[in-house]
Amino acid sequence: MFIQTERTPNPNTMKFLPGETVLKEGTATFRNREDAMASSPLASILFQIPNIEQVFFGSDFITVTKAESADWQMLKAHVLTSIMDHFISNKPVMNDDIKEKSLNRSDSSNAEDTEIVKQIKELIDTRVRPAVAEDGGDIIYQDFRDGVVYLELHGACSGCPSSTATLKGGIENMLKHYIPEVIAVEAVNGYNEENFDL
Repeated sequence: MFIQTERTPNPNTMKFLPGETVLKEGTATFRNREDAMASSPLASILFQIPNIEQVFFGSDFITVTKAESADWQMLKAHVLTSIMDHFISNKPVMNDDIKEKSLNRSDSSNAEDTEIVKQIKELIDTRVRPAVAEDGGDIIYQDFRDGVVYLELHGACSGCPSSTATLKGGIENMLKHYIPEVIAVEAVNGYNEENFDL
């Protein structure tokens, strides 16, 4: 098995491409070992490596975020070995019993969405998400309120030094161009329904 690696705009995050499907749909973010142990055998193994701070799964890639003080030269071989051993053993990436609960999903349009929200979601899904996936991340629509679009950042996007430039210079400008009602874009990290209060 050959696993490709790619640097990302976030110097603390590296993208690993195992050449196999990681997740069939959605994405998954693990910010600590406890979350990983409850949801993903692969993420659990990766969190056993010292200085790993976040694990993110996309459709065909894994991004791993290290502590700022750690060095990729020391960690990269451990991460590669852990990913390779996991896929060779044919263990599942996610536990089947809680797979649905753990996935980050694009909030696809539903009947209650306004026309503006449908347009925002369409632009995020077709123009933004494919581009940020190339860099090992994901951006998920969360809300549109008072002219502000709230987006959740995952993987390499979360904590990236260039995420503000991406949000303001790229995504915000694009949304304003196509949808005049949009006045700003803001990041919401670590979203869950219990603590998302705007």
